[in-house]
Amino acid sequence: MFTYWLVLPGLLFWIIVLLLPWRPWSTRETLDGISSTTDLSCITVLIPARNEEESIQLILTALSRQGNIGRILLIDDQSTDDTVKIAQDLNINKLTIIEGDNLPPGWSGKLWALEQGRRMVESEYILLLDADIELKSGTLNTLLNKAISEDIQLVSLMAALQMQNFWEKLLMPSFIYFFKLLYPFSLSNTSSKLVAAAAGGCILIRAQTLQGIGGFSALKNALIDDCTLARMVKNNGGKTWIGLTHSAVSHRQYPGLKSTWDMIARTAYTQLRYSILLLLLCTCLLFIAFMLPFFGIFHATDFTFVATTVTFFIIWGTYLPIVRYYLLNDLWTLTLPIAGVFYLLITWSSAIRHWKGKSAIWKDRVYGRKMNT
Repeated sequence: MFTYWLVLPGLLFWIIVLLLPWRPWSTRETLDGISSTTDLSCITVLIPARNEEESIQLILTALSRQGNIGRILLIDDQSTDDTVKIAQDLNINKLTIIEGDNLPPGWSGKLWALEQGRRMVESEYILLLDADIELKSGTLNTLLNKAISEDIQLVSLMAALQMQNFWEKLLMPSFIYFFKLLYPFSLSNTSSKLVAAAAGGCILIRAQTLQGIGGFSALKNALIDDCTLARMVKNNGGKTWIGLTHSAVSHRQYPGLKSTWDMIARTAYTQLRYSILLLLLCTCLLFIAFMLPFFGIFHATDFTFVATTVTFFIIWGTYLPIVRYYLLNDLWTLTLPIAGVFYLLITWSSAIRHWKGKSAIWKDRVYGRKMNT
């Protein structure tokens, strides 16, 4: 009887997730590049770069093949490697390299670089592109057509992450799965202000919209700057859209558990607004969702066996669309409970780092307690 009450909460949790009308586990919000002859001269691309010598050639070359882009601004955030030299040697038309100023207090490095570039923009649209994200053919055309045809002020693509080694395959698809549970795309893509989501690696935004919210200074201390930007656009009366894609590919690699762990931990506690109450709630939910169902395996009566079986089939079934979207073997769906335990541990490590005064370390910079969303 005791096992019955342990298994039931997990079953109810996953039934709710499965039946939510906005289907946060689905992959229906997608946008891939389609080649066309759209005029891209109305777009200025802003690329903040700090020590990106391994990827910058590929990213700029792919970008130059998109079409007649109005201008490409590469803002060098005081790189100490060959990022600038490699970019210069490419001799790409309409590419301007900006030497970034020292980071002012209260700013994150990426946003300060973007703000310096924004001040030089004269075009109607701005593409915010991370220096490790390759755009496949036709992607920028498709983004612009989406924004114009549906009168959307901010269009964002969740870049396809690297999923080559074991840890990437375990934690990257589940990262996107959990992100979609926290920020359901279908809700974010409506006029509702309850949910606002964006993926900062690839964002097309109207310059007037960005100017209307005060530029990047309005979110200068936000570690989760993409979702903060989307919320500000919505609060200012604009429309936003976010979707998955195969056409924007991140080339940032995470060769082992530590690098993957650090990437997730950088903003995990920030997602919970640095709230101990939300941390405890998150802990309870993850415990109910991924740990309690295992009691039904080791203490199985007729009911608990059925309940446990149904629970795990729902877990695997809701994860399957993401696994298949990224062309992984279906057997990776079985690993979601394991990933869930890892995410619980990572979230706690993120909170401990924050309590120690080091919320995030990125590109050799430490962002402390005062950074917030």
